This record gives sequence, structure tokens and C-alpha cells, in this order.
Amino acid sequence: MSENNEIKILLTEKEMPTHWYNIQADMPRQMDPPLNPVTGRPVGPDDLKAIFPLSLIGQEVSRERWIEIPEEVREIYRLWRPSPLMRARRLEKALDTPARIFYKYEGVSPAGSHKLNTAVPQAYFNKQEGIKRLTTETGAGQWGVALSQACNFFGLECTVYMVKVSYQQKPYRRSMMEIFGSRVFASPSRETAAGRKILQEDPDSPGSLGIAISEAVEDAAGRNDTNYALGSVLNHVLLHQTVIGLEAREQMAKAGYYPDVVIACCGGGSNFGGLAFPFAHDKITRGTGVRLVAVEPTACPTLTRGRFTYDFGDVAGLTPLLPMYTLGAAFMPPGIHAGGLRYHGDSPLVSRLVQDGIVEARAKNQLETFKSAILFARSEGIVPAPESAHAIAQVVDEALAAREAGEARTILFNLSGHGLLDLPSYDAYLAGQLKDYFLPEEALQKSLAGLPRVGK
Repeated sequence: MSENNEIKILLTEKEMPTHWYNIQADMPRQMDPPLNPVTGRPVGPDDLKAIFPLSLIGQEVSRERWIEIPEEVREIYRLWRPSPLMRARRLEKALDTPARIFYKYEGVSPAGSHKLNTAVPQAYFNKQEGIKRLTTETGAGQWGVALSQACNFFGLECTVYMVKVSYQQKPYRRSMMEIFGSRVFASPSRETAAGRKILQEDPDSPGSLGIAISEAVEDAAGRNDTNYALGSVLNHVLLHQTVIGLEAREQMAKAGYYPDVVIACCGGGSNFGGLAFPFAHDKITRGTGVRLVAVEPTACPTLTRGRFTYDFGDVAGLTPLLPMYTLGAAFMPPGIHAGGLRYHGDSPLVSRLVQDGIVEARAKNQLETFKSAILFARSEGIVPAPESAHAIAQVVDEALAAREAGEARTILFNLSGHGLLDLPSYDAYLAGQLKDYFLPEEALQKSLAGLPRVGK
């Protein structure tokens, strides 16, 4: 491919994936099942059907390698998919590196992020089973915007519990949710028993994804016409996101390269799994040497310092127990500006791959990520979301290591969303008002001490 055409690599509409890739078909070790916290037994469909449609429950446990994307979903996907793969030549020049840096740009979606890839099928499958309303949580607001748009597409009501610190930091994402007809509450709220309990204990609580999940699940479980939708962590969510990696693999082939390293930020695991899982398939089944790197904040170091065990996905203990890396469900992360990465746990699929050595985990601090984001914006002209900036910080490290070694390695990362609604965070960084947070070991051990006991 010529140098000019290599800057942006596109697929035609006909080349858009027709199926999602299910990594459960190829994992070296099968996943441990979620557990009912009351009985301690594996969770079955009856445990989940109060808040999820049967079609998504089926996808959650399926071991079929390929799951067909309904045409109604592909019809909406065509609004922005296939998304472009870009080569960051100006960033390469700024870093004076022999590395080739490519990024898959998911900020072209109507929601401005990758989250719409799963919001659309989740709304579709709920609509197919007669559900009228969905509830959810959101951290930075990208997922709340995406589900609001998806519900609008399919004529569903939507209620969003937005983590309070992000509700305050990112007001325009709340505005977008309301434009698409959603009701949005700062979490913890007084709308639910879980929220009222937290506020009674700590009236100034900044909120967390674990708290917001408790509120959304409680809300959904209380109405027959309502289900709950989750923007990350669960198997079916990461399944839907694999359109990212499937497209990227085809685009890299068009460019004439295969990545030496694949990088994405990781909070709950959706955009990392979405990009990395098709390449993990190659690594597991064909023995490719590609490195897969998940990047998280040092303030919320789930994969790098957490414990792999069973834990609740929420603070109130309303969810099943999930086998994952966790900091403890009661962990309260600092109010960093990458709100989408402030989660105590992680995807069980990603967690297992980290434990098995197929995926690497790295942690970056807040100031380093914003510095890298500014460098990327000034080089490539796109302001990245603070979450995506964690991936960029790792890319910078990899590119500089390639320069030091004199290696022309190929780097692929996921620019999972733009940061145009995160400008107050950039204002704070440019004004020198942001600081780094490092989780003290004492605080971590205190949080881990509250983990539920399983099988004892």
C-alpha cells in the first residue's frame, strides 16, 4: 500500500463484520461460572432473567465461536461502521521513533465512543423480548450517552445513574443523555434504597461505578417492564465490541502489517477486549507473538494490584459473584478525570487472560496520561478521551523503547473515544490543578479484607 493511502485505512460497508467473535470458544482454560451469592451455586438463566433478556443470557454463556449480528443491528452500525484505522505518522515523527503507530478510531460513532457497539444490540434484544425501559449506570458518561441513543433508536425509555463526580465534571454528557430522552440522576441518589444508604453514611460521597450499578440493578428489578443494561465487564458486552478488532485486523492486513503489540485502556474491559480479542484468537490458536497490553490508572489498579477471586460487581451486593481481578466492591476510587476507568473489578474474560499470561497489564498515573494526550492532540489533531489517553501513554513508552532498541515494531491501539466533552478536565490539567493518585497498600488491604468468602 502506498505511503499516502497508509495514513487512513478504510473498509467498505460490505467488509463490515457479519458476526461477533466469542473468545470463550478458544480460551485455554474455561471460565469459572458466576455464583449466586445466597446459595453459592453457579448462576443459571432463572437468576438473571429478572434483569436481562434471554437472548443476552444465551450470549453470556455461549461457547460458539461466531455469533451472528442481526441485520437490524448492522443497519444502525452502518451509521459509523466500519470505523477508520489511522496511521499516526505525525506522532511517530514527534517521538522520533522507527515504530509504526496505528490507531483504530471509535470516536466517529454518534456517541463519540466505542460504547454504541454494544448499546445498540442490547437495546435491540430487549425490544425483541417486549421490554419497555432500560436502566444503567455510567462513569464518564460515554456509556450513558450510547445507551440513551440506542434506546431512542428502538423506542425504549432509559434511566441513567451517573457517578456523581462525573455528573459534576462532565455536564455536557448529561445534556446529551437528556437530549435523547433519558432521565439522569447523580449517583448516589435518593431514588433507590442503595443510594439513600450511601448518602446516609457519607452525604458527600463522590460516587463510584459500583454504587451506580447497585442503583440501576435495584431500579430494574423493581419493575416488570424494565431490564438492566451494562456497558462493560460482562461476556456479552465484550462479545459485541469485537467488531473493533475484527475490522482492525482486516485493515492492518490492507496496510501490509501485523501488530507486534496491541494496546487499549481498561476499566471494565469492553474496549480492550473489543480490540484485543480477535488478536488473542491469533495468539492462542496460531501462536503469533503479538503482545496484548491492558492499561489502567494507578489510582484504580485492578489488574496490576488487585486480587483474582470472586467478588460482587456492585457495592450493595445485588449482582452475582464474578471471578475477576478486584480491589474489593467497597473500594472508593479517587475522583480522577478518567471516570470510565474508576471501577473496582474487571471483565472475568480479561481477568482470566491476564492470569494465564496471554494479556499484560500496566498502570499509568493521571499526569502522565494527560501529557501524552496533549502530545497526541498536537500531533494528530484529535483530542482523546482521558480514558483513551492511558493507552496513548503506553504507546509512547513502546515507541520510545523501539527507538532505544532501533526496532521498527508495529503498534496498534484503540482510540476509544474523543475528549471534546472532557475539556473541563483538560482545562484543569493545563491550569496545573490535577495531581497524581497512588493507592496506598494499607488502603488496598483494608478494601480486600471485605471480600466475600466463597466455598468456606
